[in-house]
Amino acid sequence: MRGRTRVRAVLSTTFRSLQVRNYRLFATGQLIKLVGVWMMFTAQDWLVLDLSGNSPGALGVVTALQFLPVLLLTLWSGKLADRYDKRKLLILSNGMFAVTAILFAILVASGVVVLWHVFLFAGLLGIANAIETPVRQAFVSELVELRLLPNALALSAATFNTARIGGPALAGVALATFDTGPVFLIATALAVAPVFSYLMMRTTDLFRAEKPATGDETKIVDGLKYVWKRHDLLLPIALMSAVGMIGFNFPVTLAALAKINFHAGPSTFGLLTTALAVGALGGALAGSGRRARPGVYVVLGAAVAFGIFEIAVGFAPSFMVAMILLVPTGFFSIYLAQAANHRVQMGVDSAYRGRVMALYVLVFLGTTPIGASLAGWWGEHFGVPSSIWGGGIVCLVASIAALVWQLRTSGERLSLRVRPRPRLRLVSTREEVVSPTPAVTPARRSRCWSPSRSAPPPEPRFAWWDGSWDGIPGRTNGRSTRHKSGLSVGP
Repeated sequence: MRGRTRVRAVLSTTFRSLQVRNYRLFATGQLIKLVGVWMMFTAQDWLVLDLSGNSPGALGVVTALQFLPVLLLTLWSGKLADRYDKRKLLILSNGMFAVTAILFAILVASGVVVLWHVFLFAGLLGIANAIETPVRQAFVSELVELRLLPNALALSAATFNTARIGGPALAGVALATFDTGPVFLIATALAVAPVFSYLMMRTTDLFRAEKPATGDETKIVDGLKYVWKRHDLLLPIALMSAVGMIGFNFPVTLAALAKINFHAGPSTFGLLTTALAVGALGGALAGSGRRARPGVYVVLGAAVAFGIFEIAVGFAPSFMVAMILLVPTGFFSIYLAQAANHRVQMGVDSAYRGRVMALYVLVFLGTTPIGASLAGWWGEHFGVPSSIWGGGIVCLVASIAALVWQLRTSGERLSLRVRPRPRLRLVSTREEVVSPTPAVTPARRSRCWSPSRSAPPPEPRFAWWDGSWDGIPGRTNGRSTRHKSGLSVGP
């Protein structure tokens, strides 16, 4: 009986945002669409390799064209998110995506598709995504109150990775049973789901600012200045720019690795992506219980672990070993991306959220055209495995550099104690070293901070391996309150 009660408590904590009707509609629509999107991407990779004679470079071009609009349009999209109705913008952008995908599917099913057609539609679908992604990122904060925001963001990541597990697997079965044409038709039929989800939402239940922003209040340059003054936002955004550009090129590398190096057939073609997604789903659910803004060392620790495992994948000697290593790689990839996302989302003033999240999407996804083209070129000339372990080395070096930067700016250093048990601690170099046993808990101190201020709040001691404040899981330094007019954090 006690075990069942414990399981129910865990489930109610993990999925508590689904109790909100608007968020439930949002998650359902996203899940249906993303299953179709991942089916389409898997079939598209197979189609590109088939049309190009197994060229990793062609895969790199397609991926670059998909994300080039993100590089060009994302900041403008963030400005739109801060100025206009996000729900209406999402209906429009998802409608654009669905119409474009349907036209592409008809072209593939008719049997007249050639490689430049794939390049063209990759760019058109990328335009729709460039508008939709920053708006959707900012819209989540309007679906739930602030105390549920970390859980809602974690479940959004879990939804994405559930689709990334099911989509490629379904596409593999469909490719083996039918052909690329029917797979594209099925995928595009699912792409329209979010349009209906947004139309069914109750606008009166949304957590919105009472006064809409004007054009003068939503200048892109003001958002950039805001981030530049905030070290706590600048570090995760800078780190994710390096990781996103060099380390997150799995759409290029895994497809080429499966077919070229491991000679996978249609039924097993998507299994490497599925293995990555299984781990990523675990990483997303691991962060779903988070109730407070994650500390900077959570982000840095996950980045180091991701770099190490990506290097290991690059040296995998067989298909099965690569599948096994991709599970922890996927775990830390999403745990890292999610922690960085939470740290940015929960530290930004609501008036700047659209532009700041647009900048985050820009550096994380908008740099993909550079990284994908580089990974494709490198894989074609020096081998696909080297492009994977090389990317892992770059991510590891960037993570260590970010760690050094954080330690120098915070006046802290790392201290490793082996006895009585191994323990890695942070020690301030600006103050006298404190006792190993903390005597003061954050609950006895009152710190008020508004994210609209340029200076970040003082960082509490944070244990990155368990997401705890001062070693106490789930402890926050006060109570957070969410209002229709925006965001306030206080004791």
